[in-house]
Amino acid sequence: MKHIGNLKHAEGARHKKKRIGRGPGSGYGGTSTKGHKGQQSRSGARVHIWFEGGQMPLNRRLPKFGFFNRNRVDYQVVNVGKLQELAEKNKFEDNKINFDILYNLGVISKKTLPLKILGNGTVSTALKVEAHSVSASAKQKIETAGGTVTTHE
Repeated sequence: MKHIGNLKHAEGARHKKKRIGRGPGSGYGGTSTKGHKGQQSRSGARVHIWFEGGQMPLNRRLPKFGFFNRNRVDYQVVNVGKLQELAEKNKFEDNKINFDILYNLGVISKKTLPLKILGNGTVSTALKVEAHSVSASAKQKIETAGGTVTTHE
């Protein structure tokens, strides 16, 4: 006969022998394995991993220096000397240079950072350069060699 007092858990459904926090009859009565007193013994006890027991936290003890510009743009830079070197090795088709071509050649490594061409080195080949940003000296050197510069953000 089925009565509520005869109900049992299915075989294999219960793994733990003792239930914590269920009074003295559970075998873990009194403190429920939390010890006596202290922050962790209280109800709702949750201490963040960075909490240092009320001591001044490390991130507040250490001095802060400088200024963090949230709007700073980090560029992947390539000098015009490197572009000339690659052009001499016939790495570019129609001397056309853009982000994807330089990425595929392994000159730049990150797809997320924009590309900036800088003016270190010399250019003698007419290059068609397309980049996110170009320095004034690089633009002048490329255009003097008969090339074109296109920038886009």
